[in-house]
Amino acid sequence: MTAEELRAARDRTVPDVVAGGLRVLFCGINPSLMTGATGHHFAHPGNRFWPVLHRSGFTPRQLKPAEQTELVRYGLGITNVVARATARADELSTDEFREGGRILAAKVAELRPQWLAVVGVTAYRTAFGRRTARIGLQDHTIAATRVWVLPNPSGLNAHWTVQTMAEEFGRLRASVEHDGTDITAET
Repeated sequence: MTAEELRAARDRTVPDVVAGGLRVLFCGINPSLMTGATGHHFAHPGNRFWPVLHRSGFTPRQLKPAEQTELVRYGLGITNVVARATARADELSTDEFREGGRILAAKVAELRPQWLAVVGVTAYRTAFGRRTARIGLQDHTIAATRVWVLPNPSGLNAHWTVQTMAEEFGRLRASVEHDGTDITAET
């Protein structure tokens, strides 16, 4: 990927990977330039979403970003709080996050996933006005959808390792299974 191709990806949007009635709808902050350029979610090589998703047991093997549509067969999907691609999430305004939260709430009400998993606590706090939210299960729902906040898998998030993120994703997975929606990855 050339620098010119990445620059050209600024402000692009990437289609969601969704279906009605998903078990878990994962929600990123916004697409990276690499995601905007490739059309594949969490496509930057430093992003740890795909390894963490596998290590936590959501998928039977580590998928590549180009295989993102396979998620639907596992009852999983991907969307973003803010649709436009940027180099860094700090390029987004508070208003964009708030509007993104409104759009996301409408999308969740329409698609009715059992769980919404937002990857990025700061994005979640801003989008939904939940200033004291922490990683983990949240105390509110969107329609009938339960909400869980996960650590941001970006390689820029040095506070979490692949292992500690996989453990947190695994807690979500255990909660989903406890609710009677076993998403044990088939081997």
